[in-house]
Amino acid sequence: MKLVITCEHGGNEIPEKHRVLFTDKEILNTHKGYDLGALDVFNFLKPLATYLNFSKTSRLFIELNRSLWHKNLFSEFTKNLAISEKEDIINTHYTVYRKEVKNKIKTLITTNNTVVHLSIHSFTPILQTKVRNCDIGFLYDSSKPHEKKIAIQLKAALHSINPKWHVRFNYPYLGKADGFTTYLRKIFTKNYVGIEIEINQKFSKNNIMNLQLKEDLYKAICELKE
Repeated sequence: MKLVITCEHGGNEIPEKHRVLFTDKEILNTHKGYDLGALDVFNFLKPLATYLNFSKTSRLFIELNRSLWHKNLFSEFTKNLAISEKEDIINTHYTVYRKEVKNKIKTLITTNNTVVHLSIHSFTPILQTKVRNCDIGFLYDSSKPHEKKIAIQLKAALHSINPKWHVRFNYPYLGKADGFTTYLRKIFTKNYVGIEIEINQKFSKNNIMNLQLKEDLYKAICELKE
């Protein structure tokens, strides 16, 4: 088993020449601009991975976790750019990142190697006045038995390590919805397991995630590797 860990929404950076588009600078510091605490978790899990990749470009510049056809690929700040400018952003940011990850997974997958890809994300505890009732979510395609098996193993390991964590499957989003792992499943129909890990941002303070949560997740993944 080869472990790949990525973080698509690790930061809220905007390339200098496009900063003028963001008249509302404060929005970049909210959950709309990036996944608070996600890059901290990613960095904590680094020692476990065979391959790592992350982005610190804001999702409001271009959404790396959406397909090119998706209506939210470009945000309210960038959707009105000229087609040529959008194509340049796609080529220099979107395609570069996704192609690097895809090519590495292709190299790692062999007859005897299964790649388990953990994509690290976080979610806002309250969305449109609705409280999200979950600490950690494991998102996967329920039609894929191998992905279901890995998700069950992760949840069982976490519960054994620390029963206080409220872990849910395919919450607060569905694992089969449009996303990077969904795209990669279509490319790699065998020997690929894509799991998105969604962590509640209520455990993040100053963009640093709760240490106990990180340690427990680390231990659970270690058991998975065994």
